[in-house]
Amino acid sequence: MTSTVDPISLPQAASNDTEIDREALASLLVEIARNVDPDYRARFDGVPTADPRMETLRQLLVGREISELSRVTHLLDEPEQLASAVGGVLPSAAARAPYAQLGEALAPAVERAVQRSIQKSPRTLTDILYPVFLPAIRKSIGEKIDQTFQSLNETLRHIFTWHGLKWRFEAWRTGASFSEVVLKHSLVYRVEHVFLINRNSGLLIAHVTADNATSEDPQLISSMLSAIQDFVKDSFNEKEQSGLDTIRFGELRLWSEVGPFATLVAVIRGNPPEELHEIIRDVLLRIHDECSQALEQFDGDSSQLAGVETQLQTCVELKQEDSNQGFPWLVVAAVLLVLIPAGGWFFLSWQSGQRWQAYVSRLSTQPGIIVAEQKVRDGQFYIAGLRDPLAADPQSLLSGTQVDPARVHSQWQFYQSLEPEFVLKRLTESLTPPKSVRLSIVNDRIIAEGEAPDTWIDRARAAARQLSAGGPVFDISKVRDVSPEARAAERWQHYVSRLEAQAGIIVAQQTARGGHFYISGLRDPQAADPQALLSGTGVDPARVHSQWQFYQSLDPKFVVKRLMASLAPPDSVRFSIIKDRIVLVGEAPAAWIDRARVAAQQLAADGLSLEISELRELTPQELTRLREAIQAVDIFFDSGKAVPGPEQLPVLDKLANQLKELAKDARKAGVTAQFMLTGHSDAVGRETTNASISAARAETVRALLKKRGVAPESLLVRGAGTFEPAETENSRTGSSANRRVSVTVNFH
Repeated sequence: MTSTVDPISLPQAASNDTEIDREALASLLVEIARNVDPDYRARFDGVPTADPRMETLRQLLVGREISELSRVTHLLDEPEQLASAVGGVLPSAAARAPYAQLGEALAPAVERAVQRSIQKSPRTLTDILYPVFLPAIRKSIGEKIDQTFQSLNETLRHIFTWHGLKWRFEAWRTGASFSEVVLKHSLVYRVEHVFLINRNSGLLIAHVTADNATSEDPQLISSMLSAIQDFVKDSFNEKEQSGLDTIRFGELRLWSEVGPFATLVAVIRGNPPEELHEIIRDVLLRIHDECSQALEQFDGDSSQLAGVETQLQTCVELKQEDSNQGFPWLVVAAVLLVLIPAGGWFFLSWQSGQRWQAYVSRLSTQPGIIVAEQKVRDGQFYIAGLRDPLAADPQSLLSGTQVDPARVHSQWQFYQSLEPEFVLKRLTESLTPPKSVRLSIVNDRIIAEGEAPDTWIDRARAAARQLSAGGPVFDISKVRDVSPEARAAERWQHYVSRLEAQAGIIVAQQTARGGHFYISGLRDPQAADPQALLSGTGVDPARVHSQWQFYQSLDPKFVVKRLMASLAPPDSVRFSIIKDRIVLVGEAPAAWIDRARVAAQQLAADGLSLEISELRELTPQELTRLREAIQAVDIFFDSGKAVPGPEQLPVLDKLANQLKELAKDARKAGVTAQFMLTGHSDAVGRETTNASISAARAETVRALLKKRGVAPESLLVRGAGTFEPAETENSRTGSSANRRVSVTVNFH
């Protein structure tokens, strides 16, 4: 009998502490009870929200699972505890995971980590790989250097031999280098034994021997080699990855190549090439690639390494023996047949190249031509560059060079050369200078000389400004303007320059205005006449307006003229100018020397030097005596009279004789005597009358002496009036003594 129980609707409430809906669980249990016993239906119309019995039931059923779930949830919410928990199980999980799957899973992360580490600090990776790669790199470089020197040595030994010629032909035929062919034929060697030794235990893995090669126990040799390796490492503190590379004993060489798990040792007789290292190293690498795991786990059992001996057999098959063949006449003949035409072709090519280079050099020296590129290809010649249209024609320069013009391909770009000769040609064509203008090149400068209209000069000046920078200078300063105004201005400037060159003339101002010329300045009276200097200049004197102020020039020439006029030097005195100094040389009377000394003092105040130190005083005794006698004579006159009385005639006769005697003696002494006749007057009457009568008395005496034979040019007269009295005029005698004519003697 089956009863149907209606489901009871229970409120839906969920607990937040363990995330399990306790009310739903209780409802489920009540529903089960009702289905078991329908009588409970009336007693449970609703389920209380918090029923202790339900909580007890929940703990009994799922209490352990809820506790474990809470612990896991708390562990997942704390990153540090989660990391610690994962770290505890990760090593064992990685060890149990399949290698392929683990590698594929870790490869991207590891690659990114390594890449970022290298980018951040490349030196770290360098420090890690340095101990691994450095020995291999050093060993490779050392072997390459040895190989190079070995190749060079053998090449030099056979380069000029018959074998060398044959091997060079073989190198050309096969495409190999000459040094490789030389080493192939000249080095004689044979690999007699090859040992493959375990690197860790020193046990012999495999041994191969060449035909006719003798040796002792291979296992013993293997042990000895391992012992030697260990001894060297321990003695010299070498690193683990290094090893003994080469051992030489007589004709035998032991070459060792070290691998990760095994060492290959080759016993070689003779002189092997350095390339043999590469062959042995390749064999060792192939063995490790094929049997890496077996080599690592080797314990003396070679059954798993049976194929190794096949690899080692390739090493003992390496050898090079002497060739005892006869002289290869056929080869030599073939080589000669090839070399003779090739030599002829090479000689012709070389000769053609030399002719082409001579032509290029000839072009390069041509002004206005710049060779930018030249080459020879397939028997054709190519040249390109820049060429001024005024330069020589490159095609015409081919004549005489023996270069075939049909094989020359040239390409010239237009440009204007700055060579002076080309610039001169272009200026001549553009300016068309008149016949009166001559253009020439002087020290890389273009000079224009002559006469031209002002319009042409303006064009030439504009052309000079337009010349390119770096080109020659166009100088037109020597071209004269032939227009009337320019001619007049040029003549005026010539006249002014002529005036400025004159001593004693200082041009202060000069100008030209309205066809007239104005000039002013200073002029010494002894300088040249400015008006006279106009002659020959072409300047119209009527258009010249000058104004000159008086001044005395300090030019030594003018000073000498003024001194000679004022001092009247004797003939025995000579004036000379030495470095702007006026020097007097000769003999002169003492009075004249005194006057010259006074003049020297006056000139010193003006900054000039008059030297009289070389003057000697002229004082002959006869001249002195006669001068004193003459100067003691006076001719007296009556009051108001200008003619002496009869009683004075004998005095005049004696005076005339003395004057003539003194003049004669002076000429003998080399000097000139001059006589100054000074007329005097008393103080009676007016001063002007006295001055006139004193001068008249001196003139009368001069006439009377001239009549008596005294040279008139030696007689000078002057009137002193009452200014030079002989005595005071308090007495009658005094007045008569002052009415006289006195005589003064001067020597020149």
